[in-house]
Amino acid sequence: MAISPQELSLHKLPPQNIDAEQAIIGGILIENDAIDKIVGILDQNGEDFYRDAHRKIYKAMLSLSNQNEPIDLVTLSSTLRSGGVLESVGGSSYLAALVESTPTAANIIYYANLVREKSLLRRLINSSTEVVTRCYAGGEKIENLLDDAEKIIFEVAQDKTKRSVYHIKDLIKHTFEAIEELSTREGHLTGVTTGFNRLDDLTSGLQPSDLIVIAGRPSMGKTALALNIAQNSAEAGFPVAIFSLEMSKEQLAQRLLASRAKVDLHRIRSGKLKNEDWPKLTTALGILYESPIFIDDTAAQSILEIKAKARRLTKQHNIKLIIVDYLQLVKGRHDADNREQEISDISRSLKAMAKEFNVPVIALAQLSRMPERRE
Repeated sequence: MAISPQELSLHKLPPQNIDAEQAIIGGILIENDAIDKIVGILDQNGEDFYRDAHRKIYKAMLSLSNQNEPIDLVTLSSTLRSGGVLESVGGSSYLAALVESTPTAANIIYYANLVREKSLLRRLINSSTEVVTRCYAGGEKIENLLDDAEKIIFEVAQDKTKRSVYHIKDLIKHTFEAIEELSTREGHLTGVTTGFNRLDDLTSGLQPSDLIVIAGRPSMGKTALALNIAQNSAEAGFPVAIFSLEMSKEQLAQRLLASRAKVDLHRIRSGKLKNEDWPKLTTALGILYESPIFIDDTAAQSILEIKAKARRLTKQHNIKLIIVDYLQLVKGRHDADNREQEISDISRSLKAMAKEFNVPVIALAQLSRMPERRE
């Protein structure tokens, strides 16, 4: 007699790797900085962990990291005890055992990928089981079932294959070749140049550890200004990281090309280019190809994810300017009382990031149109 998918799922344990989960927790306790290597791999609520105890422990670790607190047996036990879950996760003795059984944090990225893979398999099983149940129940249009099944597979595939950081040259390298060297930094500035002389004269450049907020109503040119600053800074030799939570990497690349070539963006998007536009675009592409601009267009990122990615980029590419577009799209803490408090927490975290990395951070902010309506 054939066994249904539902019956089969009852006889088998879901995909899991407990050893890898334990190695991750032990590795972070041994080396606190290891959490920054995996925060972009694992779910921020610990849902990728199979054991509920490990979810709670990992969330407590993230909380300590977000507050710039050390993560050790004392602080972690205290945080879990404050949350009333220390004993339910195995107590301090279990945490100590995890440290004892983990010799090094060197392989933590490998372990995180293993845990993530098992989590994705569980998601796929759960979602597919739901679709199978609906198929057996009947009564639904086949088109709706097929559409939902496709969405499920696509969402899981997106989580598995996502790539978040792109160098600008990766977006255009198949079309144009690199040309001349970038201009060197202007010696009289103490900070990062914006490319706007009057602004640079007033500020002596964007200063390390500063948080600069560019605020404006929708469609008033905030992103265009930030991209101009990014382009000018990069061409002066300052590597720039852009976290775009609104526009895609392709949209940003088009805007950078249009700005650098001084060609109307609408003509680029519509393909209605004039003969004189092509030499300008060719020159602009050559310059941008060599520009140290790094783009992350992951939507709905948390401040912790941005911080972890920015830390890796800073170590790898000596980033001198970070741009976040825009503030209200960054995910804040789930326990914030209201959206205003959430935005305030995000702003403080961005300022802390600027100080920690010793680089200026530009955050774009959307202003409401409500005052205009009241007028």
